Amino acid sequence: MDIETLRHSCSHIMASAVKRLYPDAKLGIGPAIENGFYYDFDIPSGIKDQDLVKIENLMREIIKADYPFVREEWSSEDAIRFFSQRNEDYKVELIKDLAQEKVSIYKHGDFVDLCRGPHLSSTGEVKYFRLLSVSGAYWRGNEHNPQLVRIYGTAFFTEKELRDYIDRLALAKERDHRVLGKQLGLFDMYYNEAGAGLVFYLPKGAVLRRIIEDWEVKEHLRRGYEMVITPHIMNRKLWETSGHLDYYADYMYPVKKDNQEFILKPMNCPGHILIYKSRIHSWRELPLRMFELGTVYRYEKSGVLHGLLRVRGFTQDDAHIFCKKEDLYGEIEGVLDFVKETMVKFGFDDFNAELSTRPEKFIGNKSDWDLAEGILEDVLKKKKFNYKINKGDGAFYGPKIDIKLKDVLKREWQCATIQLDYNIPARFDLTYRSAEGKDLRVIMIHRVILGSLERFMATLIEHYGGRFPFWLAPVQIAVINIGEDTKDYAHSIRGVLIDKGMRAEVDLRDETLQRKIRDKELEKIPYMVIVGKKEKSENTVNVRRSGRKNLGQMTLGAFIEQLKKEV
Repeated sequence: MDIETLRHSCSHIMASAVKRLYPDAKLGIGPAIENGFYYDFDIPSGIKDQDLVKIENLMREIIKADYPFVREEWSSEDAIRFFSQRNEDYKVELIKDLAQEKVSIYKHGDFVDLCRGPHLSSTGEVKYFRLLSVSGAYWRGNEHNPQLVRIYGTAFFTEKELRDYIDRLALAKERDHRVLGKQLGLFDMYYNEAGAGLVFYLPKGAVLRRIIEDWEVKEHLRRGYEMVITPHIMNRKLWETSGHLDYYADYMYPVKKDNQEFILKPMNCPGHILIYKSRIHSWRELPLRMFELGTVYRYEKSGVLHGLLRVRGFTQDDAHIFCKKEDLYGEIEGVLDFVKETMVKFGFDDFNAELSTRPEKFIGNKSDWDLAEGILEDVLKKKKFNYKINKGDGAFYGPKIDIKLKDVLKREWQCATIQLDYNIPARFDLTYRSAEGKDLRVIMIHRVILGSLERFMATLIEHYGGRFPFWLAPVQIAVINIGEDTKDYAHSIRGVLIDKGMRAEVDLRDETLQRKIRDKELEKIPYMVIVGKKEKSENTVNVRRSGRKNLGQMTLGAFIEQLKKEV
């Protein structure tokens, strides 16, 4: 028995309980997913989170009854007749779309469902489960279809596994970047006034982002990348040439003016291509690495927008490497080394890779695709990355490696992507001059290291719970005074810290010391420097580490030296 079979069986048990409690409910689908399962229902009266307890209680009765799961094969005609009589419109639609002579049916007790299985032997084998939440979902993911009620749940083989997972969910809720983003003054999203999916960085969030950007610029320059900046809006014809208009039109924002059509860029690559194409390049110049912190715009459906994780305007640490074929292995290895170093720098030491291969709809010829896929897989093996094949999920122009990092709660987050592209260079006729004076086709590597800065910042917020390491903290030190006659001393301490390159603020409010300390703890500022009459008279500071650790009285110079070691 595997975990997916357990969870899928539990989804059927949940569906049977819902049908008993809500006889008018129509069944959608109920698959096992990562970490759990869900089932979609069309329920006229709706379901709220508080209704989950009574559904769980009925599920326990069904489990206690130990009904066997029975598989039967029916003709599609009989199955359509059966579900039509019960007004199960969605099941009828699924059967018709299958276009098969026979379909598999699973039963337990009086519950009957269309399903390919497999399932457990009986309901009694499910022991440890929990229903988690209720949300809305469009039938078959299409916003033009009816919106159904989706109930999420999970199931495990042992009570400890279930308890540990529920505890992790509670921690994840506490670390929700949308909540912490507002609480810590990092960002906000003014849906009603500005529109959905657009991010406004507040002062502290802007500082955090600039810290990340400055580090990235320095590291890219150190690795031989050249900085470029390209326009946010470009002519429609450019996107026709690249192929994006054929494959990506639904996600684009067109703008018409003076009988011309422009498009807010959803990608940075065509802009970099124009820069490359603007002059002849010698073989001696390659590989040429072009880097941009490029803001792009993509129309995401409102139902999938989610904090910083899924937005309509975001910035990528985007680079394109223009190569000769003999450069490819070394350049891809270099990118993977860059990814590893970056993940460790930001506190992530657990990550895996996916190799996404040729999709059903693609440009170019299969031999180039096979060659590109083989090169990417060879490099993953050589660099000893753990990876799996994600069949058919490559970009329309080339296969790709996606890096998934794991946070402190063992959740996966998408970051780096490396795409190997023989096709778009051909569409733009990109060449270089060989040593023999011939014009040869250049090959492109598209890559991001952090990916979307917005998504990466969400990852950082949730990984650290907003308590960033000292080098990343938007405010590193809060100087707190005690008493009216220490305000000038507190200001002078802050001034010295700023002169030494620290990010410090001063709190001169007429509040108790305990209140000030509590507020700075809630703001998750790494250090507090407390100054009163004693510290002023002795020209010292009293240092407190976030997390209620008092480091005691010391000179400001000694404190600064300690901070330098930490950085």
